[in-house]
Amino acid sequence: MGRFEGKVAFITGAARGQGRSHALRLAQEGADIIAVDISTQVDSCPYPTATTEDLAESVRQVEALGRRIVAREADVRDTGALRAVVDEGVAEFGRLDIVCANAGITSYAPSAEMAEEMWEEMLAINLSGVWRTCKVAIPHLVASGGGSIVITNSVAGLKGMARIAHYASAKHGLRGLMKVLAVEYGRHGIRVNTVHPTNVDTDMIMNDATMSRFGAGGGDAKAEFAAAARQLHLLPIPWVESVDISNAVAFLASDEARYITGVSLPVDAGAAIK
Repeated sequence: MGRFEGKVAFITGAARGQGRSHALRLAQEGADIIAVDISTQVDSCPYPTATTEDLAESVRQVEALGRRIVAREADVRDTGALRAVVDEGVAEFGRLDIVCANAGITSYAPSAEMAEEMWEEMLAINLSGVWRTCKVAIPHLVASGGGSIVITNSVAGLKGMARIAHYASAKHGLRGLMKVLAVEYGRHGIRVNTVHPTNVDTDMIMNDATMSRFGAGGGDAKAEFAAAARQLHLLPIPWVESVDISNAVAFLASDEARYITGVSLPVDAGAAIK
């Protein structure tokens, strides 16, 4: 029997990357999944965002593991859409135990040159979108007698990094949100933590805009990016895999972490302290 047999997890940004990986990791351990992602391009993103086909592939892979999934297209900027999906999933599966507030974007610009629209869109998705996710999910966690919220943060939520003032501000804000939610809802048996990845091998990182930020370009941009990215870490790697983050999420959501709350867990190969 898996660690999450009989439990239900709500995951945002589940169409690909870390979100899909989290869904599969929790499903492997027995969880049924409520999944959402956007299906239209986010204007300020310098890379393609998720599609309907991406979300359908996540559904296929979860069902191939023998688990049930309710997956819908929804934008974390839309509280009503999020609430409708969670309510539908809970009506289908009977409860909610785990929340992975994972949906997020990135983009790059010097602070004083950043367009206001880029700043506002970043905070709306990466900070307010997480608050909305928790807002619609918490009543169901309370009704289930408790549960775990794991918020996807970043090493940029632990230190300052150039050209991402909007992203770093949102991620630092998530640490504050996490701590407040942990204080407010601990009495209901709800644990709240953040996980802080370094670069992860996903579409959000493996694109021309991100790689060029590290000076990579030309014939073998990925190799150039890997060489530059290694310099971020204490361990001799350029990036981690989605499953490395999913394993941390699964731990924090499990009974093995039953007394862990209000914690920021780096999975960053030492980037936060270098």
